[in-house]
Amino acid sequence: MSFIQIDQRRSSREDAPSASQSRRLPPWFKVRLQTGPDYQDIRQTMDRLNLHTICEEARCPNVWECWNARTATFLILGDICTRRCHYCSVATGRPHEVDREEPVRVAEAIQALNLRHAVITSVNRDELDDGGASIFADTISHIRRLIPSCTIEVLIPDFEGNEAALAAVAAEQPDILNHNIETVRRLFSAIRPQGKYQRSIELLGQAKQMGMTTKSGLIVGMGETTEEAREVMRDLRSVGCDILTIGQYLQPTKAHLSVARFYHPDEFAALKEEGLALGFRHVESGPLVRSSYHAEQQVAGC
Repeated sequence: MSFIQIDQRRSSREDAPSASQSRRLPPWFKVRLQTGPDYQDIRQTMDRLNLHTICEEARCPNVWECWNARTATFLILGDICTRRCHYCSVATGRPHEVDREEPVRVAEAIQALNLRHAVITSVNRDELDDGGASIFADTISHIRRLIPSCTIEVLIPDFEGNEAALAAVAAEQPDILNHNIETVRRLFSAIRPQGKYQRSIELLGQAKQMGMTTKSGLIVGMGETTEEAREVMRDLRSVGCDILTIGQYLQPTKAHLSVARFYHPDEFAALKEEGLALGFRHVESGPLVRSSYHAEQQVAGC
């Protein structure tokens, strides 16, 4: 067991932050490296069933903590995204053909790992008529059939505003429907050029009208002001969003957007208090928070 100042996943040497980059991180960015039996079990199960996790593809700093606690976020619809967001390390390009058997394997993995709560996300698949919504729906259905006691959170793309696609996912009644806003209105088009801020807000509003418990995530440190972050919280609450995660942006490679500033843990604590005062049921806010961090605790409170 050891401590490091954040490396990311099992990435290639040239993609990993340099030693000088790591030294520039504030002192509160330390992660415990521990690859115990639970960590190895998750990795081996994913490899055996030919499945992906966003934990690795997005270089999540919490992968060691979460996997050792037997939690992981499944990445469906392949590992190649049709969008290029300037903060995200998931590969961009032409995706492979949709794997219709993937939902079955995800359910089998959840059963094998004896998970109580499953988080399912995906790459964007804008070339598909429904954006991949049918695969989300099939995945939920197979999990419900095989492990009925398991609670399910889905972290969905915007489906390009396709309300029928959203309805197909909502019809399978996931316990939480998450769509991450990621950044503030002013920066949205620059950082997420293929998305639209208002479209994301409206999607969450539509999901709420469909009876969903809704959730969203904000990444700070990409150039926004604190007041702009507060505006995002107000916009999310205006459409009834229930759960919010707030975390610090970390530059995954030199080719990605640079960190504008690091928020102090006290600032994250203040944003959490403001979010709760606005009416969010749960706010997870901290430097290392990502959208699936402590997800099982969040569903327990909803």
